[in-house]
Amino acid sequence: MGGKHFTRKNLLLFLVLCNMALVFTIEVCTNTVLPGSKGDQGEVGDKGDEGRLGKTGPPGHRGLPGECGEKGEPGQLGKMGPAGERGDKGERGTDGPSGLKGKAGTTCDCGRYRKVIGQMDINIGRLKNAVKFVKNVIMGVKETEEKFYLLVKEARRYRDALINCKLRGGTLAMPKTTGTNTLLTSYVSEASLTHVFIGLQLAETGGQYAYVDGSPLQNSTVWGLEVPPKADSNSCVQMGSNGAWSKVECDVPKYFICEFLKK
Repeated sequence: MGGKHFTRKNLLLFLVLCNMALVFTIEVCTNTVLPGSKGDQGEVGDKGDEGRLGKTGPPGHRGLPGECGEKGEPGQLGKMGPAGERGDKGERGTDGPSGLKGKAGTTCDCGRYRKVIGQMDINIGRLKNAVKFVKNVIMGVKETEEKFYLLVKEARRYRDALINCKLRGGTLAMPKTTGTNTLLTSYVSEASLTHVFIGLQLAETGGQYAYVDGSPLQNSTVWGLEVPPKADSNSCVQMGSNGAWSKVECDVPKYFICEFLKK
């Protein structure tokens, strides 16, 4: 009896275990999803809304040139361009036909015209003498082949005398040659003057005298001394009635001589 009871317990235990194994097996199988077979292709859906524009891509390669189009209509005329260079002289053309013969001229009365021309020469000579008289006697002007010289009998300081000559269209006289110095000496002597200003002043460099036009001193043998005196800022040059030059202060008022170019 004891052996049968043990066998029944074991059999019941075995059945219980089998049931439990079956239960666990069913639970595992029910939790697992297995893929099915591929279905049929569906129908094409409707066209969707247009999407946003994307970024501009890089430029493509340059294409081949297209065919030439048809010639367009003429445009409006542009502005006239500059005249071109003058061309070469052409060949001489053929001579034209001779013209009609003119009427006979009148006889020339040459003697009467010669008399008129001769009288005109006499009048021109008289006019020249009158002008020379006015310049040399009334105005007191001296002249050379290239220049006029005017003695101004108004006592001025050197700087004022220089400005006065410029306002007249000239400059202070610059005796650069012995002949000019002699002419101006006689001018001063005839006017019964002792000294007048001439156009020499302190040079920009070197502490020496120079002419007012900037040219260096040339005629240095007419100084009253053996050598030209040293120049300073307040020293100018005067010419005496004997033709000698001497140093004088620029602020002392004196008569002066202006010179003018004939041209």
